[in-house]
Amino acid sequence: MQEHDSSPLTDFIEYSPEEMLSRSEAYYENAKRRHSIRKFSDRPVEQAIIENCIKAAGTAPSGANHQPWHFAAVNSADIKKQIREQAELHERNFYAGRAGEEWLDALKPLGTDANKPYLEHAPWLIAVFSEKKGGITSEEKNTNYYVHESVGIATGILINALHSSGLATLTHTPKPMSFLSKICNRSDNERPYMLIIAGYPAEDATVPAHATVKKSLTDIASFL
Repeated sequence: MQEHDSSPLTDFIEYSPEEMLSRSEAYYENAKRRHSIRKFSDRPVEQAIIENCIKAAGTAPSGANHQPWHFAAVNSADIKKQIREQAELHERNFYAGRAGEEWLDALKPLGTDANKPYLEHAPWLIAVFSEKKGGITSEEKNTNYYVHESVGIATGILINALHSSGLATLTHTPKPMSFLSKICNRSDNERPYMLIIAGYPAEDATVPAHATVKKSLTDIASFL
């Protein structure tokens, strides 16, 4: 068997069963307060906060530890305007019928449409990209494995980090998203995965009633 380097696990913290239960309950209560919103304030958010959240996302597990992701954090008003213009162009086609009647019917309870003013109002847009090739150093060009799964986990951690830091978020996936590669100056090795809007909620921000309906534990889990 091939030998590999390893080191003792020294930073794991074990809690009592009582504290574990308490911490799990507290985590759930905090997670319940995360809502996708579509009205953001233009109040500035310190870049260091976004950096810490991205660093947290970078701790996610990934296939062969290749970490096949890149996060382009956009604060520039000019670049945000470009992203909004391109996103709304594609969204108009989407809502004009390209999405199909079933998909559009599913979106109606959320009240979404082709207008995306939050893409300019929010202080930060984070474009998430997946990498087809890479490795544990930026110079490597090896095949990446479980890319979709790895980037999905990292994106989930990023959303929770932003929420836990006190920011509101929204996930946005305009179809197609190839314009993000050009605007963010990313290489052909990367594919746009998701756009995350982050900032403070506007004073008149709302949460659609439809979005507050969550499936019960018995609907989403089984214990064998």
